[in-house]
Amino acid sequence: MELLPFAPAHADTVAGWPVSAQEVVMWCGRQEFPLPARTVAEWQRDEDVQSHVLVVDADVVGYGELWFDAEEDEVELARIIVAPGRRGSGWGRTLVRGLLAHAVAAGHADVFMRVHPLNAAALRCYRGAGFVTVDADLAASWNAAQPTAYVWLRHEADAPATG
Repeated sequence: MELLPFAPAHADTVAGWPVSAQEVVMWCGRQEFPLPARTVAEWQRDEDVQSHVLVVDADVVGYGELWFDAEEDEVELARIIVAPGRRGSGWGRTLVRGLLAHAVAAGHADVFMRVHPLNAAALRCYRGAGFVTVDADLAASWNAAQPTAYVWLRHEADAPATG
């Protein structure tokens, strides 16, 4: 198992993983289904984004991004998805922990993520990887400019869970 940098050749594979229009919305907020591979490839153009794939026995089984914000000294884990045939096997949690390790190694202790409120499987995964729900007032302020009232999670070893 390895967490490797995303390569353009991975775009077709990753774009094909969402199995429904609702899953695309919950994964990346897009309204396109199926999601075009060019969309995934275009995400790589942002210089503040580092994309990775989780590879197990030469198969790409997961994808996730780190969104770095140097001004705020924080990192957001984003667009995390596991191949449909590999879900429910712990690979999501492995992917999240690997991304978290990259974020911390880059010198960012403040790591957070947003999750669509209907994505119960993702919430279980991220909580299992050590993320906790942020304070309701903070979540409300972060959601003010969002199209959805996301569940916001932060990775803090000593933070109390609030939900």
